Order: sequence, then C-alpha cells, then structure tokens
Amino acid sequence: MGEERVKLADDNEQVQNFMKHVFRDMRALKTMLENDWFETDTIRIGAEQELCLVDQNVKAFPKSIEVLENLGEGNYTTEFAKFNLEINMDPLTFTGNCLSEMEHNLHRDVEHVRKTVRELGGDILLTGILPTIRKMDVDMKNLTPLQRYEALCKAINKLRGKEFELRIQGMDELLMRFDSPLLEACNTGFQVHLQVKPDEFVNRYNIAQAVTAPVLACAVNSPVLFGKRLWAETRVALFHQSIDTRQVGEHLRDSSPRVTFGNEWLQDSILDIYKEDISRYRVMLSAEVEEEVEKLIEEGTAPELMALKVHNSSVYRWNRPCYGISNGKPHLRIENRIFPSGPTVVDEVSNAAFWLGLLNGFEDEYKDITEELDFDNARMNFFAASKMGLDTKFMWTGDRKVSAVDLIKDELLPIARNGLMKADINSSDIDTYLGVIEERVNSAQTGSYWVVKSYGNLVKESNRDQALTAITSAMMKNQNKGEPVHKWGLAKLEDLENWKPSSLMVEEFMTTDLFTVHKDDILEFVANLLDWRKIRYLPVEDDQKHLIGLITMRQLLREYSKAEGEGEDTGTKTVSNIMLQNPITIHPEASIMEAMRILREQKIGCLPVVKNSRLIGIISEGNFMKITIRLLKTLENQK
Repeated sequence: MGEERVKLADDNEQVQNFMKHVFRDMRALKTMLENDWFETDTIRIGAEQELCLVDQNVKAFPKSIEVLENLGEGNYTTEFAKFNLEINMDPLTFTGNCLSEMEHNLHRDVEHVRKTVRELGGDILLTGILPTIRKMDVDMKNLTPLQRYEALCKAINKLRGKEFELRIQGMDELLMRFDSPLLEACNTGFQVHLQVKPDEFVNRYNIAQAVTAPVLACAVNSPVLFGKRLWAETRVALFHQSIDTRQVGEHLRDSSPRVTFGNEWLQDSILDIYKEDISRYRVMLSAEVEEEVEKLIEEGTAPELMALKVHNSSVYRWNRPCYGISNGKPHLRIENRIFPSGPTVVDEVSNAAFWLGLLNGFEDEYKDITEELDFDNARMNFFAASKMGLDTKFMWTGDRKVSAVDLIKDELLPIARNGLMKADINSSDIDTYLGVIEERVNSAQTGSYWVVKSYGNLVKESNRDQALTAITSAMMKNQNKGEPVHKWGLAKLEDLENWKPSSLMVEEFMTTDLFTVHKDDILEFVANLLDWRKIRYLPVEDDQKHLIGLITMRQLLREYSKAEGEGEDTGTKTVSNIMLQNPITIHPEASIMEAMRILREQKIGCLPVVKNSRLIGIISEGNFMKITIRLLKTLENQK
C-alpha cells in the first residue's frame, strides 16, 4: 500500500468518486484478462522481509526513521510502527538457483540493516512477535509519522467506533483493552510472492488455501505476547482481532472480518475475489487517482489500477491476490502472508521453498483440491495450525484425520520436492531447504516450541522480564550464527550477559497475578489469604477494580494483638475497619529507579501499580529480590 497519496475516506463525495475509480479498474482488469495481456513466459518469485529494531536491552527501539535516513539507497521502507522495518526483495525467476540466491540477497540486505542499526546503538531481530514487546511500545507515539498509517488508524477507529478488546486463550490467557490498531505492529512477517499465469490462477489459489495450514504448522514462531504463552502462531489471533472493524449487535447477523482466510473455494477468476471484497467491505481508504484507465487500455498500455490496489490493501487475506507490472507487462501473483519473520534467514527460505514447491506440484497429486477437501475443513485446519503448530490434527482429503507431522513427512514434502524439480530448481537447493523442513519436523522444534520450552525452564528461576530478555538475547545470538532453529539449544539465564535492570519500567517486573479483597470482607478471610498465598500485602479494590486501600500483614497482626489484649471480638470487623486508605501508588510506565526511590523515602514495602484508577499490578521487596539474585549470579559468572 506504500503510496503517500493514500488517505482516509472521510466524506461521501470522496468515497463515491473513489468507488468509480475502483469499478473502472475492475473493468480494465477484466479487459486485460479476456485479451491475454498478461505475462506468461516467465514465472517469478519475490519476498518481503519485516524485522524488529531492538535496543541494547533487546526492547523495542523506535528509530526506523533515523535508520532509513542512514541506510542509503535500497529496497528499504517503513512499517506501521517506528520499531519495525521492511526490506522488499527484488524478484527472481523461479528456476535454477533462485532459492539460494534469495537467501544470499536476504543475508546481504539484513546485514546492511543490522550494521546501520548498530551504529545508532541498537540491533535487529527476525521474529514473528518480539518476546520483550510491552504494551507501552504500541502507544500511538510509536506510529510511523506518515499519512497512510495515520489514515489507516483513523479509518479502523471510525468503522469500529469504540475501544478494541483483545482476548486470546492459549496456555495462558490475554485479556486487555486498547484504543488503537497499532497493536497489530507487534506482528512481523515474511511474505512470499509467486507469479501465476491467469489460466492457472484459480487452481493455484485454491491449492494455496488448502496447504496454508500444514505449511504454517511447521513454520510457527510467535507463541508469546506481553509475557503470555498463547497460540503457536499468535500473529494470526492478534491480526484478526486488532484489525477487526465489526460491531457486535443484538441479532445473529453474519459479518466478515477484514482479516480473513476466505469463505469458499475460488471458482472462475481472480475477479471473483475482488468482487467479494468490494461487496463485503466498506471503503476505508481512498487515493488521489491520476491515471486515465480507459484511455490507457485503448492505447494498449497496462494501467497501475491504483484504486483497486488501495482497496485490496485494506482487506487482509492470508493468501492475497496481487496485480502488478513488470517491464511494461501486467502479471498476477499470490502473496503468502502466513509466515512469521525468522527464526533465521535459512528457516525463512526453507519455508518459502516448501510452499512454492507445493503450489507448483500439488496438481500432479490432486487434480482439483476443491473436490477432495471441504473448504470449511481447510479454514478450520488453518486456525488449528495457528493454535497448535506441529501438534495439530488435520481434516484432510478422503475424510482422513491426520497429524501435521505425518502429513508433512509422508505426503507434502514429496509433493514439494516434485514441484521444485518441475521448475528446474537446483537439486542441491532442494535438498538443503526441504531438508531443513524435514529435520525441523523430525525434531518437533519449531521457533514457537523453542520459545515456549525455554520460557518454561527460565521462569522457574527468574521473573518474567528476565526470562523473556534471556530468550530474546539467545534468539539474536542464534540468528547471528545462522543455524536453523531445530539445531538451537534452549535459552539460558547466562544469555542475560548485558541485562541492565536499571532501565526496567514498572510494568516489566510487577506482579500481575493478584489476590485482592473488598472492603466488606471479614478479617478471617484476609488472614487466611495472606497465609495460604504466603504474601504480606493485599490491595483492596471495589467492584470496578478501582484501588481503594491496602492491608498489610503487619496491620493485621497489630489488630489481632490489640483485640487479644483488650478482649475484643474480631469476628465482626471487616477490611474497611483496618485498611490503609489512599495508599501510595505508582504508574506502570514509571522506572524501576523511581519505584526504589519511593519505597526508600516513604519507608514502605510495596507499591500498588495503578493506571486510570484501576489496579493492574503490585511491586514489593520480593520483586527486587529476584532481580538482585540474578545480578549476583551474573557477577559471579563474570569472575
């Protein structure tokens, strides 16, 4: 969508004029299809590499504008947030050594970006979701300051009309509200493009839909968001919900999300996809269209179809149809948007090789996949793979239920190999990249498995921030070595070589698994809760989660001691009788140094963490003790 002419469609006249251009583009595309204007003698592949910028503490580093200024010429561009960048790779002819050439070009460009970012005091990371991403990082202050991004945010908020609610259930549960679609910027992907002949587009597109699930199952690399272990590919859930413009009503009315897998198999033409999208989705964005499409068609010149491209860019299909022009000739492409970024360049190219081989070889095994597999099963498989990765059981052809591992090893890898051979891909490249897929499946170690397993081990002896920072640091080290993820050893706390807790924000180390009481609770309940949970502080909140007081173990002991000495009955007393009202609090984006200063100066042992009057966490001596232990271990290891 990278056009600075893109803007918010914010009045009826503008929308009506833009839609006229969309329909003109549709008529032009139909004419070009009917009269064989499209390139068919050369098939090309391409890729878009998204990446994260991180600082010395492997946290989000919102310096993309400065980085781009220093990169010089090249296919580098902005992304939604200032802590992401994108590299648009030059297209390659789909034959010979194109896969190893893609890997070489990716290494070259990624290293150039890495060198430039390091000069600015940061680094880069290839990952579907940055493990150390914080809620404060997706604040609107980190929106890339370009008109098209501002227009997109305004358009989504206009259609949605209220705050977004994110709810994702996995091993953990994430439930939160946010007021901007910038949350989607947590996602970084590796998009792969395959040019397709018009007369083959329907079959190839349906194949792409059918194989999306098993291809994703072995490529998952985004299991953690805000410290919560969620789906194997959390990008899918996050993208669906953060760009969801539907509104909930009182009646059971079907409504399609703008992020979509689709609703049915493609029947006749690429035009059917555009017709469906124009029919289902209101115009969000418009553009200043300058080309005279009808005149260009009369002259025999392929138009850019700017209006159709802009509308297509605001509907987020996981397999997206694309129109483009190469050397004056139009072409059609399928853009695979399912792959996460990382874990390494060789992993990414291997994922691409698997997908490209399947699209080129699948019809030799299944003449018409739409007669072999129900579309509803293909869609269900996709979401199952997003949640479970290689642990997924698929509904497959012949009404079979087959494991992801067996399907990939026994059926799909041979098909992909045949498809690459048909394209005359170098045999050594086929062995290398499909070999990576096979070894990854055999080991069951996807990027997501590595992160979740590492986190489970680390969090037993550290806090959440330390575990996530160690994982991210280890990820970066392994990427620099270049070995595929199935060969990685699990992350260790020793990977926290440069961890500096003095830069932590409160939200990064606060306790969020809270036990609280209400003002009308009896003191016996308070005493038991403190005893059972082995804690010393209990926040008091009302029914709206507003903090109204604090009870400490010391207060409770004093109350019982006083009652015993004076012969009083504590059974009638409640929390409201002894709680500390208006306790000192701290904001989640305050620094650890500020928290330490308050605790020291006020001579208190804990700080409730409050945002918009609501209790969201608590910090106490125990949080600082864990940090201290980790620092002492680090110093010991450095001797």
